[in-house]
Amino acid sequence: MLDKNFVRGNLGRVRERLATRGGEYQLDELVSIDAELKRNVLRIEELRRKRNDASDEIGRLRRQGLDTQEQQSRVRDMSSEIKSLEESSRSLEARLNSILHGIPNLPHPSVPIGSDETTNAEVRRWGTAPRFDFQPLDHVDLGTALGILDMERAAKIAGARFSLLQGSGALMERALINFMLDVHTRHHGYTEVLPPFMANSASLFGTGNLPKFAMDLFKLEGTDYYLIPTAEVPVTNIYQGEAVSEDTLPQKFVAYTPCFRSEAGSYGKDTRGLIRQHQFNKVELVKFAHPDRSYEELESLTRDAEDILQRLGLHYRVVVLCSGDLGFSSAKTYDIEVWLPSQARFREISSCSNFEAFQARRANIRFKTADGRRQYLHTLNGSGLAVGRTWLAILENCQQRDGSVVITEALRPYMGGMDCIRRP
Repeated sequence: MLDKNFVRGNLGRVRERLATRGGEYQLDELVSIDAELKRNVLRIEELRRKRNDASDEIGRLRRQGLDTQEQQSRVRDMSSEIKSLEESSRSLEARLNSILHGIPNLPHPSVPIGSDETTNAEVRRWGTAPRFDFQPLDHVDLGTALGILDMERAAKIAGARFSLLQGSGALMERALINFMLDVHTRHHGYTEVLPPFMANSASLFGTGNLPKFAMDLFKLEGTDYYLIPTAEVPVTNIYQGEAVSEDTLPQKFVAYTPCFRSEAGSYGKDTRGLIRQHQFNKVELVKFAHPDRSYEELESLTRDAEDILQRLGLHYRVVVLCSGDLGFSSAKTYDIEVWLPSQARFREISSCSNFEAFQARRANIRFKTADGRRQYLHTLNGSGLAVGRTWLAILENCQQRDGSVVITEALRPYMGGMDCIRRP
């Protein structure tokens, strides 16, 4: 959430930066409501002074034995007007907050300006795409033939956009989770947490998922619980309503969780395979950083996510998202995209974002300075990585002519020394 005082004092800059995102954000109404609230505050203060003066006069007249009906009537009228203005102010404040909650974060000045993903800018590439002397299969055909992926039975159990992994396929999913957690904790200095897989509406508001993106969530009927769309939600809210010491920053957490998304608005995209599922596994990186150093932390977080792909030997590139492609809460985002031979293109496997104080303000997360002041810290997060997309990338990039899949060396210790998945 943007700071109301900042919006009020920098309206031109806010308009300019939001215009790079596209869309309408009711800034004129926000300014109008804010001005009316100010008038109400001034009028209430004026009426309270007059009411106090009238009350003093009533006391003085009563001590003199004089009639005070006229003064009492005036006090009642002023009290009634104050009550009406206070009710109006509460309604205006609620409307102002509703508008403010729907305004996205301002893109950082370094973010390229553009309307959609076609304007995203490539930052770097790593590795080279594998070359095949045969027509490479996609992960669904590979996994089905190997007997490790069953989409049909998953659909029977739950419906479309679910998967059933078995045998070596299930083992590789578990191996990837453990491998990612080990790399991030042992080599990158993250603290592992295992958070709840459900969160309440306050937590989802804190990360910016509510109220705007309620349709993307699975809500448990009759409760205030939602299945989490990503570990970003529970991990970011570890310090909801708290203030940490400045000297503890940055704090770095990594968490494995299943993730649940309704995929509302996906309009039939990626209906085949594991790219876009209602349930998937992810290892998430979350940082709490000092505002002065959060962009350094974004660069290192992105490198930490890249390191997983490098250790697995998977070809990828990093792009910086343009202003029109940014997520609601993000000020700057790098997408890491892995190469998929079946599509002959890069596909997103991680998004690494700096939210600056946007989430911290919504969740009331601060840090205490040495002199006792409290300031909003900056929050960051990124996938380290999406496990299912890593799974399918290994299948497609490491496939052999006979339909087998070579296990990358880094993963073999996590799969009992297995070096290849072969057809049964």
